[in-house]
Amino acid sequence: GGAAEGAPAPRTGDGGLLDPRDIPKFVTPLVLPPVFQGVKDGQFTDYHVAVRQFSQQVLPDGLPPTTVWGYGALGDPRTGEGASAFHSPGFTFDVWRDENVRVTWHNQLVDDPDAPNPRFLTHLTPVDQTLHMANPGAHDAMDPAPYAGPVPIVTHVHGAHVAPESDGLPTAWYLPAAADIPPDYQTRGSGYASQGEAPEGAAIFEYTNDQDAMTLWYHDHTLGMTRNNVYAGMAGFWILHDEAEAAMGLPGPYPKAGDPAGIRYRDIPLAIQDRTFMADGSLFYPGTRAFFDGYEGPYRPDSSVPPIWNPEFFGDAIMVNGRTWPYLEVEPALYRLRVLNGCNSRFLLLRFSEPLPVTQIGTEGGFLPDRPIIQDELLLAPAERADILVDFSALAPGQTVTLLNLGPDDPFKTVDEIEEPADPETTGLVMQFRVVAAGEERPSASVPARLPAIGRLTTDLPERQLALFEMMDERADIPIEAQLGTLRDGPLEFFDPVTEIVRLGDTEIWTLVNLTGDAHPIHPHLVHFQVVSRVPFDAEEFLDDYEDYLEEREGAMPMPEDYALGAAEPPKAWETGWKDTVIAYPGFVTKIIATFDMPGEYVWHCHILEHEDNEMMRPYVIR
Repeated sequence: GGAAEGAPAPRTGDGGLLDPRDIPKFVTPLVLPPVFQGVKDGQFTDYHVAVRQFSQQVLPDGLPPTTVWGYGALGDPRTGEGASAFHSPGFTFDVWRDENVRVTWHNQLVDDPDAPNPRFLTHLTPVDQTLHMANPGAHDAMDPAPYAGPVPIVTHVHGAHVAPESDGLPTAWYLPAAADIPPDYQTRGSGYASQGEAPEGAAIFEYTNDQDAMTLWYHDHTLGMTRNNVYAGMAGFWILHDEAEAAMGLPGPYPKAGDPAGIRYRDIPLAIQDRTFMADGSLFYPGTRAFFDGYEGPYRPDSSVPPIWNPEFFGDAIMVNGRTWPYLEVEPALYRLRVLNGCNSRFLLLRFSEPLPVTQIGTEGGFLPDRPIIQDELLLAPAERADILVDFSALAPGQTVTLLNLGPDDPFKTVDEIEEPADPETTGLVMQFRVVAAGEERPSASVPARLPAIGRLTTDLPERQLALFEMMDERADIPIEAQLGTLRDGPLEFFDPVTEIVRLGDTEIWTLVNLTGDAHPIHPHLVHFQVVSRVPFDAEEFLDDYEDYLEEREGAMPMPEDYALGAAEPPKAWETGWKDTVIAYPGFVTKIIATFDMPGEYVWHCHILEHEDNEMMRPYVIR
């Protein structure tokens, strides 16, 4: 929210919170999430994946374990010699282009999934039921108490080209098959869909994977609770390979199902997330709006301010692949790192502590066009990915390099406007790389000189004029929600009638006019797009005239280009490939172009999860 300047940093060392400075750094080895084992069944590779509650050593040994929620193989609390298949982030889906995958996603958020009559679990974190949310019990939407009912889930594979019935839309949620669900509760959301008869507490989704090689991820997408469910641990990687990638001589091997122990991998996914912990190891997530900006009420129903929801949340500890500040042993060789910003709200600006050659070869939608680019730092908004090659060969065994985060501990505007980078003792540190002697096997790998070309999209259709808004409480002058909308209609809520109706097969330019004070990562489901340009404009002056127009509805509607402050800027070098998430900067009109090639209803939204959960999401329809 724009009013977040001066918001208090998370308080540490009081109220039972664990001071992040007291968490030992770089003492725990990085965990590489293993790979789910699918079963070939006719034309499909079948997976049965459950969400459960379990205990995980997120903090270093010697500190208490953390209760989390995450994905694992159904019916498999134990595999092999007793290692659990449940982990956060979840095991990786390792799939090939055009491989038909069918996943039955089971909600097992119950006290004992193996008991005959399990009881539902309530949420690990405070859920604000005054937001538009999955509402199984049709509760009073103005009840300021935290939601205490059974927890719905629905899984979205982020970046997947998939039919709407398998997309994990926010209204497609479902409850666990618990014995004590109250009789008046709905067990499935209005958008629930399943590809075939699913058991109670489950849905079957199908994925064609008809895309190029790319790094996708999967996470919960439940209406009004995505921030809570993802923060509790519900996320993982979905990595898509193809023959073109296999022929490029990139670093490997990468983790595969059934790998024996002891393999030294050189193609490594890194999910970076931020969390705050209580002294007993449990996750802390704010239970009052006062945590964000000190505003102590009145709340709904006595004002428009949600009582629990925070406009953004920044954890004070950094976690990679489910462990705080881990280290990874690397040989003096070329490595491939697939970096995901899996944070709820935090933008990351990543840089190595030593000058290391970092070559970016891809983003969310696969490889960059034509040739790799050399980067000295990586800016990643929530949900963005960077596919990079890092060469450790100039380093000697015994040397260490730290991955740093120079992004802010508060809402992001632009790289030039970072007033204070992350705390160099805590959130400014990500993980450590320790160089060890080369092993016997020395797979050859090199930085590709060329990458596949990408055809540029064009269209003759008119641009679709969309906008990002921030809604304020007039009495307290604080942000209460962010919204999307159109220039024609103004700000709209999630359940307002659909305004974006696209003709099947059309290629459109979507113009994102950011009228808020912060940057927002915008993610349309289904499509990968290309960034066209960004035009700087005088947002304040435009907004003054535009608000007058919305009130009066007289005369010509003001257009942002009439308030331009300079020429259109091309996409950044790392944004020239296919993307599924784009940063819409404040004071800019951001233009993207996409082809909409599958019929049905989808959504587009901000990927700051606290924003998405509170109205910064809209449906769109292709027909």
